[in-house]
Amino acid sequence: MGALQNSRAANSQPAQSASPSAEAPGRIVTAYTLPPELYRKAHTFGQVLFWGRLVDTCYSILVVLLILRWKLAAKFRDWAELLASRRIIQAAIFAPLFLLTFAVFVCPLQIARHVIGVKFGLSVQGWSSWFWDWTKGELITIVVGTIVLWTLYGVIRRSPRHWWFHFWLLSLPFLVLVIFLVPLVIDPMFHKFVPLSEKDPALAGALETMVQRAGKDIPVERMFWMGASEKSTGLNAYVTGVGASKRIVVWDTTIAKMTTPQIVAVAGHEMGHYVLNHIWKGLAFGAMLLLIFFYLGYRTIGWTLARWGSRWNIRGVDDWASLPALLLLLTLFDTCTTPIGSGFSCYLEHQADQYGLEVTHGLTPDSGQVAAQAFQILGEVDLSDPAPNPVNVFLFYDHPPIPDRVRFSLTYDPWAKGQAPEFVH
Repeated sequence: MGALQNSRAANSQPAQSASPSAEAPGRIVTAYTLPPELYRKAHTFGQVLFWGRLVDTCYSILVVLLILRWKLAAKFRDWAELLASRRIIQAAIFAPLFLLTFAVFVCPLQIARHVIGVKFGLSVQGWSSWFWDWTKGELITIVVGTIVLWTLYGVIRRSPRHWWFHFWLLSLPFLVLVIFLVPLVIDPMFHKFVPLSEKDPALAGALETMVQRAGKDIPVERMFWMGASEKSTGLNAYVTGVGASKRIVVWDTTIAKMTTPQIVAVAGHEMGHYVLNHIWKGLAFGAMLLLIFFYLGYRTIGWTLARWGSRWNIRGVDDWASLPALLLLLTLFDTCTTPIGSGFSCYLEHQADQYGLEVTHGLTPDSGQVAAQAFQILGEVDLSDPAPNPVNVFLFYDHPPIPDRVRFSLTYDPWAKGQAPEFVH
């Protein structure tokens, strides 16, 4: 739930270069505006992202259909069964073959995204670094995917009529474990992290004050500087993890582009996700959708295989080769509910914006203006569309559009009306 990400989508000076102006006021913002040339560039980029999402969805479905038509999963199943009799070893053979095949098919889309990022100046990552990141990502996918696949088909075999519910129950602690481990294990594989107090002690102190006001326990030892500028020009500052892995992370690009009060405003938004229990609400919402998807998958996979299973050389639901058919159904269900997920995320993000304004009120002079300045800088750097396509917003925006966030930052002021703020008292 990164505060500085307007949709699912990062040259800066060294971090120290921002220090002399850390408390300098930014220009007065009255609305989200861009100069004509940058306006056109941002609007074009927004259109590219919109059509890219549509193409991505359609292409991914096409890939699964081709895998089914060419009976690739059935071939991988035959190889796995030929080489091993134990199910866990079969899973360790089948899953990497299937996942790598799918990854190779969709790799052109990922390459296209990187090309677009470089063309619009949002990425500065070289191809060798990009490919190494891709390789690490696929290795992680293979390890996790093999475990999930072995578990899924073990549950299907043991409980043919209730596998959808039992597998859903098993997925819940796994999701929590992933949230816990990502900042400790996964993130350091892709970026460098250094204690924030070593890079910017003043910023670390300001964030500590904000965290104390929020009533949360994130000591300065768990505030980190992240080296994003080697790969990206984007901005972000976020809170991640749960329990002992909870931490605040600030990108070096953000330190270079924003003042300390602006970064505190962004971190205040992120703190709102924790104080308002958005992590657990989001997990519960996702779990509810997963339960619905798994049930619908159970109700439709039998009919699907009865109609096309012999053509795809799939023996039954408990056959390894049924995986692409099940993925096809789950992808279709997920696509149909995309606006629901986006709308729920936007609701949580708006609440976090409001919390950020409330928790920084009194800590930062003119906190609404400071927040508006932060969003203005974000829009300029990340090329946020000033006039986004309403269909794009409805389908894919998981954060409110930047113009709306700037407007809310400038107009939300219950204190001036003698009213109590909703979240921070």
